[in-house]
Amino acid sequence: MSTETTDARSSDQHGQPELKRVLGPGLLLLFIVGDILGAGVYAVTGRLAGQVGGIAWLPFLVAFAIATLTAYSYLELVTKYPQAAGAALYAHKAFGIHFVTFLVAFTVVCSGITSASTSSGLLASNLLIGLGNDAPSKGLVLAVALGFMLVLALINLRGVGESVKFNVVLTVIEMAALAIVIGIGIWVIGKGDGDLDRITVFESPDDKGLFMAVTIATAIAFFSMVGFEDSVNMVEETKDPERIFPRMMLTGLGIAVIIYMLVAISVVAVIPADKIGAPTNAEAGILIDVVKIGAPDLPIDDFFPFMTVFAVANTALINMLMASRLIYGMARQQVLPPVLGKVLPGRRSPYVAIAFTTLLAFGLITYVRLGSESTIVGSLSGTTALLLLAVFTIVNVACLVLRRDPARPHGFRAPTIVPVLGAILCAYLLGPWARLEADMIQYKIAAGLLVIGVVLWALTRLFYKPEGGHFADIEHMDIDPTDDPR
Repeated sequence: MSTETTDARSSDQHGQPELKRVLGPGLLLLFIVGDILGAGVYAVTGRLAGQVGGIAWLPFLVAFAIATLTAYSYLELVTKYPQAAGAALYAHKAFGIHFVTFLVAFTVVCSGITSASTSSGLLASNLLIGLGNDAPSKGLVLAVALGFMLVLALINLRGVGESVKFNVVLTVIEMAALAIVIGIGIWVIGKGDGDLDRITVFESPDDKGLFMAVTIATAIAFFSMVGFEDSVNMVEETKDPERIFPRMMLTGLGIAVIIYMLVAISVVAVIPADKIGAPTNAEAGILIDVVKIGAPDLPIDDFFPFMTVFAVANTALINMLMASRLIYGMARQQVLPPVLGKVLPGRRSPYVAIAFTTLLAFGLITYVRLGSESTIVGSLSGTTALLLLAVFTIVNVACLVLRRDPARPHGFRAPTIVPVLGAILCAYLLGPWARLEADMIQYKIAAGLLVIGVVLWALTRLFYKPEGGHFADIEHMDIDPTDDPR
């Protein structure tokens, strides 16, 4: 076969080389599990237990059920439109309204920034605890969190892309850390010191009924289930995606929820009931307390905080890479100011987009740490879930709308009731009834971020009229600026 023929077959309709399909079932599964695991379970488990007591495993299960409904919609759409642009592409195909497409894309960007900012707060507290400072000051945590975000920006500037094999290594570390927590729980229960009977006990500090308490806890738990939607960006690098993707995504979600439920049961069994809602360090999460209380005579607590640092650092890096990359892509799609699409000549990294997303993260972390009573982790993990619940609602609706597209053959198809329930339940969890009074700041943060985006969008529409129109090449919005176009 000639070189020209091979090149033609490995290029898309724009003449650009197609991505190499290197992901088989094993690597894809580890990627999905690694993307779901990370900061989520460390950040929210203690808050869940504080809201519902011993049944802390139940909100994880409910969040898993809702995430799975949305995963079915993603699977139907990603096999129908196998491009890496994700939710923005589906919204554009379904509704054809540029402003809606922009809002979806920018909301995804904001969710990446708030998720990475959550990780920075968690990482800062755990790192300081690992270094021997069990009660770090607010200013010190802020300084370390901002320093971590700056390090992420510098790594991003070097043009380091997502490495699936490196992700596998960090996924193993993440799972090992959670295995330690689960192992301690089993050990404590086995020797008779754990109160396993508590896992069926419902306790609400605010005297809420079971339904409302679980609703609030599920909205908190949803942060731990996000990440599976990122895997749609790997569809062009997956072998036989129509066959592999559905099975691996659903398997990955199932593995994650089993791990989360076992972690929640370990927390409930090990931590005394009167301390479960008040961890030693709210920013660091309650899993460190499980290690200290459950295995006080073992040196595990000396290195466990550092394992959590590895567990969240990669997630944060991927989030910031994604956010800056999408900002760059939207600038190239001519829906954000062109300056955000500038690329560093030597490294070919989108330095203005990186600076923009990093400054947003700086502002978020500083505002939450100094301007509110809530913690970085509490406020920003909830904001991430809020933003993604809005995106998931739209994706479920888009799934129903795009079934009328006759030009696309149906591959994977979810039962109609699945996207209907997914849209209803995701929309329900967006409401203020699914949040505590202290968590209402999440709406302010989300609105503030979206206002920034809308202002930039309006300025671009006002002063920049692209020849091909806005979102002219939406299928290729998720552009890798490190690729040499020559």
